[in-house]
Amino acid sequence: AWKSGASAWTTSKRQGFANDLTRPQLIAVTGSVNQAKGDKDPAEWMPPRTAYYCTYIRAWIQVKYYWALSIDQAEYNALYKYLYAC
Repeated sequence: AWKSGASAWTTSKRQGFANDLTRPQLIAVTGSVNQAKGDKDPAEWMPPRTAYYCTYIRAWIQVKYYWALSIDQAEYNALYKYLYAC
């Protein structure tokens, strides 16, 4: 989120984002999966379980939309590709 616009947010908005339990931005995963993902977007990383792709992409888009976060062209292309396959 930081690279997509959250760096310009107020402290209050960042706290709202961090504590938002409605939109699924934090997902429990193993340590190795978490390390592999880091701060990568769907153009750079997808979950190891392909059966989870559609859920993951929809959640990603929901968070980006709700919080008005930007996306770059590579991220857009990946989101489009994965969502189209759902």
